[in-house]
Amino acid sequence: MNAADLAGGRDLECTGEPLSLAHRTEVEPLLRARWAEEGPPERTLSDPWFANLYLFRGVHDWRLLRAPLPCIAGRGYDGARLLIPLFNLQSAPHELLRERLRGHDAFGPLSELQAARLDTQRFALHSSRDDADYLYPAEHFRHYRGAGLNKKRNLVKQLHAAHRVDATPYDETMADEARQVLEAWMAAKGKQRGEADDAACLEALALCGTLGLHGFLHRVAGRAVGFVLAQPIRPGVSVIRFAKGMDGFKGLYQHMFQHYCQAMPQLAWLNFEQDLDLASFRRTKLSYKPVALLSKMRVTLR
Repeated sequence: MNAADLAGGRDLECTGEPLSLAHRTEVEPLLRARWAEEGPPERTLSDPWFANLYLFRGVHDWRLLRAPLPCIAGRGYDGARLLIPLFNLQSAPHELLRERLRGHDAFGPLSELQAARLDTQRFALHSSRDDADYLYPAEHFRHYRGAGLNKKRNLVKQLHAAHRVDATPYDETMADEARQVLEAWMAAKGKQRGEADDAACLEALALCGTLGLHGFLHRVAGRAVGFVLAQPIRPGVSVIRFAKGMDGFKGLYQHMFQHYCQAMPQLAWLNFEQDLDLASFRRTKLSYKPVALLSKMRVTLR
């Protein structure tokens, strides 16, 4: 190995390898071991799972950094340079942590439970409301009971009175139908290609089995009008990754969420991810009456 090879190796260690499907078998077990720890399953964060990181690798520039302290490196939606640790922060030597953090702003996200285990004399914690996951009991969607959810129940009744909606478990053979729904959704929102989550959604539709996603395609009179793709992350807990529907079918989203929860009797909790401080997202997610907002902690060194 010559000097140029050595320099190239050091550069690769500093910048890492762009996250790819080839990393799944290596990274997924590390993420699962790190994030599926003991504690209430519903308190598990939606972000640090391979499917999510892979699908949004372009937005965040996620890269794999290996030993001595393996991490996924990239940028948050706010531009912060983040390191998702694939190791236990508390047990890592402080000087190695400091060296690994060089050129980055924080480790994260960590759950509140994970953060509570850290020595506050060594670590400082920060979080933002914009990043918090919305958590709901699946029962909210199965029945839309109570004054706060009456409107959702009525919207579903209106949809069912006007249309028969048929749901089919989604697989990759339905990708073209789902793509037409996505294109109609983009047009209704006035979005051009690349201005929403369309690239990630298209890839999810094509790779749902590989990435561990599942869901349903909904049709009216044989025509696809909506779909939901979700990811089970812990026993009884799913994250809604993508939900798209065509305009002109009032109550469709409420129906799709209800159907998903009714079709999954073992499901206890639904996670709607974060709202990114977007007013329309926040309004919609609050309207389903979350029982908790799950903070995502960023960690710096003292």
